[in-house]
Amino acid sequence: MELQLKRPLAFFDLETTGVNIAVDRIVELSILKISPGGKEEVLTIKVNPEMPIPAESSMFHGIYDEDVKDLPPFRERAEEIKNFIEDADLAGYNSNKFDVPMLMEEFLRAGVDFSLEGRAFVDVQNIFHQMEQRTLKAAYKFYCDTPLENAHTAEADVRATYEVLKAQLSKYEGAIFEDKHGNVTTPVVNDVEALHRFTNLSNPVDFAGRLVYDEDGDPCINFGKHKGRKVVHVFDVEPSYYAWMQQGDFPLYTKKVLEKLWNAHRHKKKEQQQNNRVEVNKDRPHKEQVPARPITEDMLKQLQGKFGK
Repeated sequence: MELQLKRPLAFFDLETTGVNIAVDRIVELSILKISPGGKEEVLTIKVNPEMPIPAESSMFHGIYDEDVKDLPPFRERAEEIKNFIEDADLAGYNSNKFDVPMLMEEFLRAGVDFSLEGRAFVDVQNIFHQMEQRTLKAAYKFYCDTPLENAHTAEADVRATYEVLKAQLSKYEGAIFEDKHGNVTTPVVNDVEALHRFTNLSNPVDFAGRLVYDEDGDPCINFGKHKGRKVVHVFDVEPSYYAWMQQGDFPLYTKKVLEKLWNAHRHKKKEQQQNNRVEVNKDRPHKEQVPARPITEDMLKQLQGKFGK
């Protein structure tokens, strides 16, 4: 089944130095962009992470320090990557929890303004885990009925993800799904917006999961002592918490989103204070304006005597 697209959908996969979004770096990125009509474009890039690649990571993806030591860093390829996916929605395997926040972290380090607003995000793993609960290799075998060759190379994985999504759309066409609240739907449909809603399980604000939307659609803290509290409530009762997060070891994109929420909250508070002052002034009686007395010759003589002029 071919995808029905209103705008390009970019499947992407990252190979990195590790899994700590705030600390680790990208070493390889591969993007398969599918446009309405089925046109396919591929961009695969290796970059110098500007830090040693741990042995366990190299053993996983097969990329070693020697392979990337003479390559440019991500910041020198950032604009090229941004331009390639600027008009696209984003898709991947476990992309909402890892690839999207990691990519945003690298864009922010590079000083490249790439906005996530207005995009759909399709995490193929979330379809799979909710419907079958297995890994990409098992998913490919299960849905495509063939072994996955060259697993854990970025381009092989991203193409496999694309093939798995198309097979999922065919397999689950009309399939009924019941969520933990007892709501029954047929969520796996050939529509990117619908897949976006189905695969964004935790409804994150920042993709790293430190901030999530609650049932009212309000941003909430999702960790620590304030877990479950609305962000604006935390700003009111403990404004220093904002400074602590900005100075802490949190992903840059989390800090950027938090700053936007903080500024909006302060602006709203300022408007409320101004409105309150206006209301108070309305309730106060106005003093009558006393007309100015006309200047007379006697007044001028008194002023001359006072100032010696």
